[in-house]
Amino acid sequence: MLDFAIFAVTFVIILVGAVLYLYPSSRRVSGVPGLYPTDEKDGNLQDIVNKGSLHEFLVGLHQEFGSVASFWFGGRPVVSLGSVNHLQQHINPNHTTDSFETMLKSLLGYQSGMGGGASESVMRKKLYESAISNSLKNNFSTILQVVEELVGKWSAFPDAQHIPLCSHMLGLALKTVTQLGLGERFRDDAKVISFRKNHDAIWSEVGKGYMDGSLEKSSSRKAHYETALSEMESMLLSVAKERKAQRKQSAFVDALLQSSLTERQIMEDCMVFTLAGCVITANLCIWAVHFLSTSEEAQDNLYRELQDVLGSDPVSLDKIPHLRYCQQVLNETVRTAKLTPVAARLQEVEGKVDQHVIPKETLVIYALGVVLQDGDTWSAPYRFDPGRFEEDSARKSFCLLGFSGNQTCPELRFAYTVATVLVSTLVRRLKLHQLQGQVAEVRSELVSSPKEETWITVSRRS
Repeated sequence: MLDFAIFAVTFVIILVGAVLYLYPSSRRVSGVPGLYPTDEKDGNLQDIVNKGSLHEFLVGLHQEFGSVASFWFGGRPVVSLGSVNHLQQHINPNHTTDSFETMLKSLLGYQSGMGGGASESVMRKKLYESAISNSLKNNFSTILQVVEELVGKWSAFPDAQHIPLCSHMLGLALKTVTQLGLGERFRDDAKVISFRKNHDAIWSEVGKGYMDGSLEKSSSRKAHYETALSEMESMLLSVAKERKAQRKQSAFVDALLQSSLTERQIMEDCMVFTLAGCVITANLCIWAVHFLSTSEEAQDNLYRELQDVLGSDPVSLDKIPHLRYCQQVLNETVRTAKLTPVAARLQEVEGKVDQHVIPKETLVIYALGVVLQDGDTWSAPYRFDPGRFEEDSARKSFCLLGFSGNQTCPELRFAYTVATVLVSTLVRRLKLHQLQGQVAEVRSELVSSPKEETWITVSRRS
């Protein structure tokens, strides 16, 4: 099984390094409290490694120095913001690209379109988001079918059957992302299995060795990674060529083919969507089902809403906005699991937070995992409570953090749709039960995942 814990601490650190590599010019940030570098060459790198993840490092940093704090990555100063108030103050008009997409492309060695002007960046961002939206509209029935297959399988299990969430949700994500992203060829399970093999190899190695050169020291690892990346790229180019000849218009790739993007740019955007889309969709579904299994009250509230809004009809794209409690469940899932605990942006113009000046071209970390469980923003921050999003203040804070509204990561929007179909189908037919004594620990890397396989049982609703 593809291991969602694949984002080891080195990978998250490398994401920061990739942004710094792309934008080498810098000025020292003066007057921001924080750590002195523990090593002249590496800065606070070893401190991050010792904490186990960038998120855990940032938790300690903000506890010690407050919600505006600094540290050193190599010889470069970095500013981290750890409160809703300071994120709101932060002036940074760099919204033409998605930080996740930018960093992932840099790690893959993709540079096309990244050095263009603002108008080109805006065009590519809008095209990418529109392509995802169109794929959902054109292929919503495919999501229903894949989810129905999974729920039907679960319904046939005896009540005591232990169900491995990570494994099953990965399968769901792989099938939906590949079919909606790349088309009908991925109705063939053999094609999905081949995609999964290369996805695993790329995800496990991308960026690894950037810091310590470990990939270069292992010829077998390097060959395995390069072969997987080459095979994935060749497959994506082949899919694009095939879809173009067939004049298809339903999948994500089809919308890109109708644009002015080059063949290479189309392949790169497909790579980013399929890689990131699988990980984000799988983990949102894992955590949503897990948290629901821990709360009979949340399941009952969701069941009543589904009965009121849908009746006996299946969920539809136009009904999803009316499922408000379901939205609250997914919002609370993202918050409680700290689904994406860190974001990074380059300060394109000089900014100011409180009395602190942030010079142009400073890397600014948004410590989202810190903010998502800040007791000043959220009451009982470690408790799963979808009802908190009935409050306007909670919804505004969540939107400000980029988890809803116009700044939402497009892969997360895709994942919300798949997760809504999943939980609405599951809860209407089955009751979800947590295994007694099981504690699902969070591994907070770029995308938070369970540290180990997470299990549930189900029983049929009477």
